[in-house]
Amino acid sequence: MERVIKIRGGRTLSGEVSISGAKNATVALIPAAILASGPVTIVGVPQIADVQNLTKILQLLHVEVHQVAKDHLIIDPGHMQDMDLVDEAVTKLRASYYFMGALLGKYGHVKMKMPGGCDLGPRPIDLHLKGFEALGAKVTYERGCYVIDADELVGTDIFLDFASVGATINIMMAAVYAKGRTTIENAAKEPEIIDVATLLNNMGAKVRGAGTDVITIDGVSTMYGCIHEIIPDRIEAGTFLIMAAACGKDVTISNVIPTHLEALTSKLRDMGVPLKIEIDKIIVGESHSLKTTDITTRIYPGFPTDLQQPLTALLTQADGDSRVEETIYKERFKHCEELNNMGANIEVGTGEAMIHGPTPLFGAKVVATDLRCGAAMLVAGLIANGVTEIHDIYHIERGYSEIDQKLIALGAEIWREEVE
Repeated sequence: MERVIKIRGGRTLSGEVSISGAKNATVALIPAAILASGPVTIVGVPQIADVQNLTKILQLLHVEVHQVAKDHLIIDPGHMQDMDLVDEAVTKLRASYYFMGALLGKYGHVKMKMPGGCDLGPRPIDLHLKGFEALGAKVTYERGCYVIDADELVGTDIFLDFASVGATINIMMAAVYAKGRTTIENAAKEPEIIDVATLLNNMGAKVRGAGTDVITIDGVSTMYGCIHEIIPDRIEAGTFLIMAAACGKDVTISNVIPTHLEALTSKLRDMGVPLKIEIDKIIVGESHSLKTTDITTRIYPGFPTDLQQPLTALLTQADGDSRVEETIYKERFKHCEELNNMGANIEVGTGEAMIHGPTPLFGAKVVATDLRCGAAMLVAGLIANGVTEIHDIYHIERGYSEIDQKLIALGAEIWREEVE
């Protein structure tokens, strides 16, 4: 038996939805907390499967984890031990690689299995490893495990060939206890990096320049516990903006930072979606006829690759041809085949897709091949005539907190079922 999500399309969404804490920040903040000597309280933790897997990894390291409220996590590394991370939990999410930087920074040694995650084509971690080596670590690969050792980490200048979020955060975590100053040039600028730097600084680190392309870290000798509130999830917020544009009428999306969403909101306005942007919320009016637009994914503050897939589902309803060019993950088009199975007319080329619209969508059995493909299937299911049955929903559960309950509260007809 398999658990699936079913959606009966054609319902109008209205009301208010509050956005959860950012998944892409949470999965780095939890490993970062082990750098402290005392308890770290993280507020606004989303209810997602990735958090459960990270908690399992913390427990492998003898870190105490207490959930004191639905979205409050206390991480206490007081009795922590540097254990080999060879458990299956490591392979269930890509973000487990943040334990590399955290453990290397704290102990000068880490052994862990190759991290897992969504299949989006090649996503090597060579920039992370080059950064660790630049700090003085030796990296070897033995029987499916990375072994990283350093007698002493020493601050240095590191230039990233690509502005990688993961490498930027991992090097920051490894460098907080390094001797002297580390400079990361061509650093990624995503809001989640600022959030991690804020936590590290609250713990006693000296990180400057997060959010710019040059970050400096002056090594410290000790770090301590603190309380930290996670920023809102800009990708979840963007997904709900797209859903509201698809079939909403006066939908309020609250607990958002509008500047984090400007790449999307400008595109939605180009398409004719009425938006009212306030300090911490965005109100989406009813869309009547959608215009086409072209998208090229870029690193932040450009259009996010994580919103390309759900927006493609919306573009099937736009009048004319829209082009999507993917520059981050060239193979991120598996959702297009699923959308075509529902009646869309999408041609996929190398690193790009052409969407011919508008096309009516019909309920069908589809597969969430990865997390954001799952979001695209939800958008399509809300638009489609009839019932859409989404399989492999564990991908959706990895990144969207209580998404079905939030959609039901807005008036969607969505439920879970066991099927053969």
